[in-house]
Amino acid sequence: MRKVMLVALSLIAPADAWAAEPFAQASVENEKGIVPGQQVRVDVDIFVPDFFTSPPQFPLFDVPNALVTLPEERADNLTQTVDGVSYSGIRRAYAVVPQVAGTFVIPEIDVELGYAVDGKRTKATVKVPSVSFTATAPATGGATSFAANDLAIEQSFDRDIHSLKVGDAVVRTIVATAKDTQAMIMPPVAVGTAPGLHQYAKAPKIEDGISIGRATASRRTETYVYTADKDGSFVIPAVAYPWFDVAHREAKTSSLPSIRVTVAAAVSETAIKPMLEKAKVESPWVHRKIVAACILAALALLGLAWIGREFPAAIISKFRDARMRRLASRGHRLKMLQQTIRAGNEREIYSGLHVWSRSLGYRTLDEWTCDGSDDLRRQVELLSRRLFHSGQQELDRNKLTAEVDFRPAVTSHTSSALPPLNPTAAGSVIEL
Repeated sequence: MRKVMLVALSLIAPADAWAAEPFAQASVENEKGIVPGQQVRVDVDIFVPDFFTSPPQFPLFDVPNALVTLPEERADNLTQTVDGVSYSGIRRAYAVVPQVAGTFVIPEIDVELGYAVDGKRTKATVKVPSVSFTATAPATGGATSFAANDLAIEQSFDRDIHSLKVGDAVVRTIVATAKDTQAMIMPPVAVGTAPGLHQYAKAPKIEDGISIGRATASRRTETYVYTADKDGSFVIPAVAYPWFDVAHREAKTSSLPSIRVTVAAAVSETAIKPMLEKAKVESPWVHRKIVAACILAALALLGLAWIGREFPAAIISKFRDARMRRLASRGHRLKMLQQTIRAGNEREIYSGLHVWSRSLGYRTLDEWTCDGSDDLRRQVELLSRRLFHSGQQELDRNKLTAEVDFRPAVTSHTSSALPPLNPTAAGSVIEL
């Protein structure tokens, strides 16, 4: 009978009392027409009632025959109302690149987070549902190890390649830029070799998040150095760079033309015939003066070397210790925190406040703000809402700077007289 009553009570309880829990969604962008080598974005949305108190921790996972990364992009803030309950959300996108044709399943993943329940900080773990997509070989056939949009390739030289001389070096730079991909999966450029020239390759440079107008792109930069040990005319061969155009659904090849390099013989300087008959004969005292100056210079160098060797290491150590004490002092750290509040971004301010409160003996930022003034609590609450709840009200940086002080933790916040089990955790930096 007791179990029946509990079930009955659960049925008549308000629906939003049970629905106000964190939840997650996942979706695949543009899941139709995916080919091997194409970057597929998998959006993951995490929602909590009210607002986040700590950001979601998105883990990496493995997918067979695919490359999975979490690009360094700014998370999107979301809002949603479900059954009358307002939820705040954060979206991050995984990049999945299938290497072969077939069906790819994104597994369920657990995401840890913190959110507010009746004004109290609560930890939770939400499960992101599994999604899948299919990569199909293009109708044109052939391999598509690299797929992207708006690919462009260009080359440049650091000097005139038609006015080189034997022994000169010329630097060739090749830059490939593409959208909707990652630089790490852009294949190297097949430059071949130039007969008659010595060719040296430098390590490639890869970059993501390159701004091109309102869009971003990825870039691969390759650098080669050519030298010649004989004169003549030499040809650097043309370059063919195959790729698959995702927008037009067709295989393409971008190319660079061949380059002719002209190298002239090195110019030898004509020696000047010495005029021995007009050379002045220096007197013996001039030679003695030169020798004496050399001896004095050598003695001075030896003296400097001895002074440097004998300079007490203890003095250097004291200077170093004094500098380290100054950098570690509470006054210096307070000054750096106030500088961060005035000029840093909101995530840096939030992390800095966490570290500062722990250095004062508080276990959490919330405990520190509870001992502070009303202005301090309002500004920290406003900062949390702007980071995790899409708050619109501007942070008063001057007021927050004035409220940061040296107050130590009060006894009521100390949970135990014993030292913490993990003493390093108290000094760690919270990453957002």
